[in-house]
Amino acid sequence: MAGVGEPQRRQGRPFPSGRGPSGPPPSSAKNAHRIEPIDREKTCPLLLRVFTKTGSHHSDEDFAVRGKEPKDEVQIYTWKDATLRELTDLVKEVAPEARRRESMLSFAFVYPDKHGRFVVKEVGRTHAYPNPRRHDNGGKALGELGFQIGDYLDVAIQ
Repeated sequence: MAGVGEPQRRQGRPFPSGRGPSGPPPSSAKNAHRIEPIDREKTCPLLLRVFTKTGSHHSDEDFAVRGKEPKDEVQIYTWKDATLRELTDLVKEVAPEARRRESMLSFAFVYPDKHGRFVVKEVGRTHAYPNPRRHDNGGKALGELGFQIGDYLDVAIQ
């Protein structure tokens, strides 16, 4: 249960594209994940726990036991307005396989569902090196994708 002044975790997550299983949301929900620009000089960053894996994402079971998360963790201090492109560049600094010209990075949020079990949900993809002829989600910010403080980020390097 959340304490006084703390938001409670939603029971489900919205689809990253703003579309649910029954089609587009009502117009008031379209901007639900729009975030205001953050003054990074005045706003304290959040700690983002990032787990990388070559080939695929970690499974839900890899996060099942608190304190026994995957060992390939990088901790990053950032803000909810950080884009997937910024995070791609940070991952490339610590994961040599992400520096290959043809590499693609798939980002997923890891968070507890309403039963407390961790879920790994893909939210976007980027190319290791941006190219205007190859579309990716590099311009999307964490907050736009539905990130909540406390979520983990799982990055599959393909």
